[in-house]
Amino acid sequence: MQLALYEKYDLRLPRYTSYPTAPHFHADVNGEVFEGWLGDLDPAQPLSLYLHVPYCEEMCWFCGCNTKITKTYKPVNGYVTALLTEIEGTLGKLPTDQKFTVSHIHFGGGSPTILKADDLRAIMAAIRSRLDILEDAEIAIEMDPRTATDDFMEAMVECGFNRASIGIQDFNQQVQTAVNRIQSMQLVRDVIAKLRSHGIAGINVDLMYGLPFQTVDSLRETVDQTVELCPDRLSVFGYAHVPWMKKHQQLIPTEALPNTGERWAQYEEIQNRLAKHGFVAIGLDHFAHQADSMARALSDGLLHRNFQGYTTDRAEALIGFGPSAISSLPQGYAQNDPALARWQRAVEGGKCAIEKGVALTNEDKLRRDIINELMCNLAVDLDEVCASHGISADRFAPELERIKAMTRDGIVEVQGNYIKLSELGRPLVRAICAAFDTYLNHAHGRHSQAV
Repeated sequence: MQLALYEKYDLRLPRYTSYPTAPHFHADVNGEVFEGWLGDLDPAQPLSLYLHVPYCEEMCWFCGCNTKITKTYKPVNGYVTALLTEIEGTLGKLPTDQKFTVSHIHFGGGSPTILKADDLRAIMAAIRSRLDILEDAEIAIEMDPRTATDDFMEAMVECGFNRASIGIQDFNQQVQTAVNRIQSMQLVRDVIAKLRSHGIAGINVDLMYGLPFQTVDSLRETVDQTVELCPDRLSVFGYAHVPWMKKHQQLIPTEALPNTGERWAQYEEIQNRLAKHGFVAIGLDHFAHQADSMARALSDGLLHRNFQGYTTDRAEALIGFGPSAISSLPQGYAQNDPALARWQRAVEGGKCAIEKGVALTNEDKLRRDIINELMCNLAVDLDEVCASHGISADRFAPELERIKAMTRDGIVEVQGNYIKLSELGRPLVRAICAAFDTYLNHAHGRHSQAV
């Protein structure tokens, strides 16, 4: 039964980290539009920042990120110089009547751990010179344990980092070799121990399923090894094999990739194993200890979703820095040019390096709220959401009819205008969200599998 459902609903669907989703961004939103949006932000509202570091020392063949490989530091050094210019220029577009505060900072990549310690300090100093970082702000960074030096971790402490996200993916040596990501459990253990010894207590780890040579048994072993490291949160992602978009994925042995049924079984094993270890399932693909702030946010109905996945961050405005970074402002989304050279030229020319985006309509905001409720809470009260927008939920009768057809499969329940997914339906939540996505048909086939 479950395999049949997987095959029925395992469609190419967005991950809904935004709505409208990135394939619907367009060139009408440019640097000039973005500057106007920045100038209209409310200084009384805290900001969230995302900084993209588009370099790695080695390519992981499963990677879907915007990154480049470098064996020397020279291009990274040039990038840091441009990033500092972008930070100064972009934050200089904010209203100047009072200093903005920051509630959340996230460094992603690529591999932020490729940065030299002094460059990390310089970036954080540039932010602090323009903004006040709140005392309880979360300052997080994605880490490749293979390039996380003692100097770098000491700089993290000096800069106020309090959360680190460690890329594990899988501990099985055959799997690691097949995806070109060789790292021992002892290495990961040592890095996490050093972070904790420095007082950085928030530890996230990333795991993947659907990789070549993975089995239910091997993943069970990886999960158990990971739990030994006592992370606060885990992100568990299904590998998206898109070699027509990411050429390096052609190096992955496709004959060793799990089939549909095997992927489903792997997902279920991870879910069940983590539940056995006492982790709370968060939305589609995150897990947290019951005492963790993310689990509390879920319980309190305050969980949110952004381009990094599930988050406790509630800032209304997220500003992105670096090539491909996306800003999410009350007025809409704006994405930096993903081409490193073009981004750098624009920044050095004193411009906002926006390539595309989308201005939000009232309809977009309504549907975004519905989709966010479904993605975060696996349920939505259409009456409640629509009332907050001053309209009647009756307008969603066609969507409800489509979803009611799914109730026969046991993945969702519909009572009046209240929609709730079952545990069976958790991995298929994107299929429910898609019923409210008026843009979807225009980007058919451009997304990853639902599970």
